[in-house]
Amino acid sequence: MSIPMGVTFGSLGVLGPPAVVDIARLAQTQGYRSIWTVEATGTDAFTLLGAVASAVPAMDLATGIVPIQLRTPPLTAMTAATLQALSPEREVWIGVGVSAPGILRAHGAELPDRPIARMREYVALLRECLSGESVTFEGDFWQVKRFRLGVRLGEQRPKIVMAALNPQMLKLAGEIADGVLLNYIPASHVPASIAQVRKGGNARIFCYVHAAVGDLEQSARSARRDLFNYAMADGYANMFRAAGFADEVDELRARQAERDRDGAVAAISERMIQAIDFIGSAGDVREFVRSYVDAGVEYPVLMPMPWGEDRLAVTEATMAAAIG
Repeated sequence: MSIPMGVTFGSLGVLGPPAVVDIARLAQTQGYRSIWTVEATGTDAFTLLGAVASAVPAMDLATGIVPIQLRTPPLTAMTAATLQALSPEREVWIGVGVSAPGILRAHGAELPDRPIARMREYVALLRECLSGESVTFEGDFWQVKRFRLGVRLGEQRPKIVMAALNPQMLKLAGEIADGVLLNYIPASHVPASIAQVRKGGNARIFCYVHAAVGDLEQSARSARRDLFNYAMADGYANMFRAAGFADEVDELRARQAERDRDGAVAAISERMIQAIDFIGSAGDVREFVRSYVDAGVEYPVLMPMPWGEDRLAVTEATMAAAIG
């Protein structure tokens, strides 16, 4: 593919943390530019990237995402700067986002309030902390007194990527971030999302592209469970509705309210699966990735969905197909 492409380990936790190095090595040989990691209730994102930095020196490094409620801006600056200092020739993309209530509850963190204001303040303070200058900051959410980053960086410095789903956050990402990360979005909805980003500015458009080389009938249940979990989060539900899946979301939530979990999962249509969590042949996966580029994504990031009896084999086949 003529534009850069990344791959995320975010869907591959079932392979175990040591597998991140193997996936990064494979990605490098196949032509992927970057490896991304996630932070929720499993692996720590930066520890995985540190392992990759040591073992696979040519890969750019990215998080997508770390929750802003769980890491203070100075801590994120320190971690990102450490990673950048260990990898001075690489791009380091720090993807941050407002995490879902379920993840926050698992961490004992407060549920988000004023997410737009919180994100604006977080990014502003993070940039100041990365500057290397003395930072004193009095905000609504964070107060910092005389913080100075103790890591000296050269010209290559971490860049900030914001996860965004809905209009206000997309516009904010365009205004204050270096990049915006779209996720669980059908290619058909990408142009509308980019239009919102461009109202704010010129942030680079990253997008997770979910796909698996496999048989739809065999893997549909896994895809339905995956989409169900996200449709139960209000932010994703609103985006799914805007993208043309209001019937599925409304039915799913109605069934779940009746404690009919099987009915709720079954409400996810095949059309929704194939628009967001695509399952098909290698050639079809390649075309699915291309549809995002055609829709305006500047930097696709493959999220290989390891659905099947041999999870690693599915992952490897999907990675080979997507970059081909």
